[in-house]
Amino acid sequence: GRSSCTASLGGANLAETHKALILKLNPNENCTWTIDRPENKSIRIIFSYIQLDLDGSCDSENIKVFDGTSTSGPLLGKVCSENDYVPVFESISNSLTFQIVTDTAIIQRTVFVFYYYFSSDTFDCALKKPHLMMALLQLQVCSVRRLDLDGSCDSENIKVFDGTSTSGPLLGKVCSENDYVPVFESISNSLTFQIVTDTAIIQRTVFVFYYYFSSDTSIPNCGGYLDTWEGSFTSPNYPKPHPELAYCVWHIQVEKGYKIKLNFKEIFLEIDDHCRFDFIAVYDGSSTNSGLIGKVCGRVTPTFESSSDALTVVLSTDYANSYRGFSASYTSIYAENVNTTSLTCSSDKMRIIINKSYIESLNYNENNLQLNDPTCRPKVTNVVEFSFPLDQCGTIKKVEDYLITYTNIITFTESQTSEVITRQKHLQIIVKCEMEYNSTVEIMYITEDDVIQNQSALGKYNTSMALFESSSFEKPILESPYYVDLNQILFVQVSLHTSDPNLVVFLDTCIASSTSDFASPTYDLIKSGCSKDETCKLYPLSGHYGRFQFNAFKFLRHLSSVYLKCRVLVCDSNDHQSRCNQGCTSRKKRDISSYKWKSDSVIGPIRLNKDRSASGNSAIEHPSRMEETQKQPFSSLHLFSVMVLAMNVVIVATIVARHFVNQRSDYKYQKLQDY
Repeated sequence: GRSSCTASLGGANLAETHKALILKLNPNENCTWTIDRPENKSIRIIFSYIQLDLDGSCDSENIKVFDGTSTSGPLLGKVCSENDYVPVFESISNSLTFQIVTDTAIIQRTVFVFYYYFSSDTFDCALKKPHLMMALLQLQVCSVRRLDLDGSCDSENIKVFDGTSTSGPLLGKVCSENDYVPVFESISNSLTFQIVTDTAIIQRTVFVFYYYFSSDTSIPNCGGYLDTWEGSFTSPNYPKPHPELAYCVWHIQVEKGYKIKLNFKEIFLEIDDHCRFDFIAVYDGSSTNSGLIGKVCGRVTPTFESSSDALTVVLSTDYANSYRGFSASYTSIYAENVNTTSLTCSSDKMRIIINKSYIESLNYNENNLQLNDPTCRPKVTNVVEFSFPLDQCGTIKKVEDYLITYTNIITFTESQTSEVITRQKHLQIIVKCEMEYNSTVEIMYITEDDVIQNQSALGKYNTSMALFESSSFEKPILESPYYVDLNQILFVQVSLHTSDPNLVVFLDTCIASSTSDFASPTYDLIKSGCSKDETCKLYPLSGHYGRFQFNAFKFLRHLSSVYLKCRVLVCDSNDHQSRCNQGCTSRKKRDISSYKWKSDSVIGPIRLNKDRSASGNSAIEHPSRMEETQKQPFSSLHLFSVMVLAMNVVIVATIVARHFVNQRSDYKYQKLQDY
């Protein structure tokens, strides 16, 4: 059988409030220790370090803790080598017994035990009174509570008052529905709390921890305000043991539109199933009154994510078992899902968001991006963000009539460090904030080698522009750039993408430009709903579509490329006084008219067919278009070319024949003389 040993620990010296033991154990041993306190005190025992047989089973080698003076008392719990936490047990009575049984393995065994006494009151609340009284003021923390979850806050609650009775000022009320760790501070040197329960027959437990502190003392690096887009912070004294009786609050605030990802690199606090002694609490908001995301302790490395741009972190410690504390870092995460790009315009600044995956798909990275002013650099998180005042970073301001436009261009610069030499296309993101009276239109589109790839007018309603082959507007033209013949009519349609049948689209203004950013001189096709070009014809209102046709040759005689931009108004079709139903009007009448929304759409470039071979872009023509071209019979232009070639052949033949005749006249036969 196993050898046995017994020991009586504590109880003789009433002034002794806590004790630590280092136990060295032999193989095949059964040892029992009893802790007995002669006054009405409970005992908390902590096994902060256990070195037992890692290969042994939990049945053959373990630590058992019992309430009372012997192993016949109620079992409070069992500990084995396989446990990955710091075991903590509390006695119900004023005595506690723990038993350690070892197997036959010949190894070194060490157990570190720490225990102390605390008082229990009639409310079934464990009042842990510190052995160090710091000052006069008092802090009270209800760190674990178990009240009637189905009860109302009026019938079952905890109230905290300043002073010596419930007639003092109410500091706060706690119910089972509270999702935070309640913390109260007295104003005077006394505090009273009252617990009221309803008639439900359930088990109720409230753990209360209070200590005294001085209002004019503080712990260095204990809490603070963090307002950068990323950062790090640690518990006081990290990596040395954290201070006792600390209550530290960190408020993290990032830019609007972002949320916060908090990552704990290390946490080393006292372990407890309910984290009653030392703990970290994380709140989803700007204060401890926000919703509790999580409460942790022990040895864990969790990650938390806020739902908004604010997060609050609390560290609360008691007077015993100080360990390394914690080390944490945080970063901003853009809250919205951005597939490629997004633009936000306000009265004083412009914000551009670009998805990092989108940049990588183009074989670039965030270091290749620059604004008109390359010294303005982006902020890089899970997205790339350019945010700058409207009058900075090379932004171009243009005032035209009633409209103010702010334009900037993000250029993708070629990487100088790339090991593989490949041709990178000339990419630009053109962003515009157009402001008129109290409304703003946000426009963003991407050009690749001066060809508009995709465009989005951001806002309540989204629109797009396309070219069509005929006035039936059935077959959109897919290739870009689009090459036109001499005097070819172009059919243009702007579409509103919405399921609301009670909306109508109106083409207010359309302009043509030789550049994709429309910074060069522009030409009016439509203005205030009126045609401004003799070749431009507007179609009547047609629900979600605004349509017109024009001849681009007039512009292409002088320009190598033409880009189109149209201002679209969206109105309620049932509003007969709306701007859309007024058609072509003067400026004065237009000012007092109404519409629901406005948006811009762009498309281009359009080029002449004679420039196709010189441009080198014929390879990107849509296959269907090429097939149709191959199947077409000779056009009049082809016939004319054949006739010119035939005439040239005739002329050349005539010249050769005449030259031969002339040669014969110059060399006539002469009669030979007779000898």
